Amino acid sequence: MDNESVDMDILQLGGINVRPQSSVPAFVLFLLIYIFIMVSNIGLVVLISMERSLHQPMYLLFCNMSINDVLGATTIFPRVLLDVFTPMNQRYIHYYECVAQAFCAHLHAVTSHTVLMIMAFDRYVAICSPLRYATIMTNRMVVALSVMAWTVSFFLIVILIWLSVRLSRCRRIVINQFCDSVSLFKLSCENVLINQVYGLGTGILMMALSLGSVTITYVRIAMVCLSSKSKALNSKALQTCATHLAVYVILFLSGSIIIILHRLQNLSDHRKLASILLYVVPPSMNAVIYGLQIKAVREKIIVIFTRKKNDFDRVR
Repeated sequence: MDNESVDMDILQLGGINVRPQSSVPAFVLFLLIYIFIMVSNIGLVVLISMERSLHQPMYLLFCNMSINDVLGATTIFPRVLLDVFTPMNQRYIHYYECVAQAFCAHLHAVTSHTVLMIMAFDRYVAICSPLRYATIMTNRMVVALSVMAWTVSFFLIVILIWLSVRLSRCRRIVINQFCDSVSLFKLSCENVLINQVYGLGTGILMMALSLGSVTITYVRIAMVCLSSKSKALNSKALQTCATHLAVYVILFLSGSIIIILHRLQNLSDHRKLASILLYVVPPSMNAVIYGLQIKAVREKIIVIFTRKKNDFDRVR
């Protein structure tokens, strides 16, 4: 009985099908992507933290997104890099490691939506009520919104994972390339209707809430811009809102594709690729979009690199 119990705790992970001759190029590609995500997002957080001129609600709220992207990438990429050189029949993961990975993966996905919702609220107040912006978006409000975004996501995912952990297990194979809630409850032979309803319901509800809040926000912002004759206001709105909207569209499309493909069993390979793209495309693009599109951040990056170049020239 003890040996059987121990064996059931060691799961076989499906992973990505990589040909032996493609292992090195795939490893290098994934490693470069992971390094880029970590450097760009951590660098942006450090830049915002060190530059007092960037200590504004919009940039401080964006730090939540960068930190969340680092969490998502770290949850997925180290395991993917390890599995590239591991044969399919030797990819093992402990059950509790699988649970932890599933928790962090879903926390990243849900927090991405909650953070974008509070960022949409920030843009709404800044453009539609500019005179009250400083009064509403205080440091206390920024902290409260950030805590709320992470707390809501945390409790939603705790329930999601608990619904899977409570089930008995009769299987040891995780067909996905990394662990998630669907992979966990598919290990059971029990009735998983509650898991399916809650998981799908939570995903649809979160995407509907984020889509609804972003849509309402931008409709109101558009109405204000159309009725305003201020070119400065319209230019500011276009610059910051286009950035936020681009990030949201990338996230929404990535998440929607995964939800659809998870329900189509004959497209398992496509689902595996789409699942990884969720942790590649948004984290890679977010820092680039915000870092290069927003003028204040772009100017600070240029100043830093110019200063380093001048210091290097003086040393030479």
